[in-house]
Amino acid sequence: MSDSEIVVDGRGLEPPEPMERVLAALEQLQPGQRVRFLIHRQPYPLYGILDRYHYTYTVESCADGQFEIWISPP
Repeated sequence: MSDSEIVVDGRGLEPPEPMERVLAALEQLQPGQRVRFLIHRQPYPLYGILDRYHYTYTVESCADGQFEIWISPP
């Protein structure tokens, strides 16, 4: 982890905790930072929120079936 990212590990957590954690991290972002969100399933409701508030994000699927989502502010 570096100062330019906030890591949120939502793997294995039950809803709505992963969503609550990643939304809290987005509120803490400073200029030049992004969120790296680790999750064990596709967080489809999150994508709608990110789109609505114009965040940019990339989704990478890992070999183990989990996902890594990089989120940057608008």
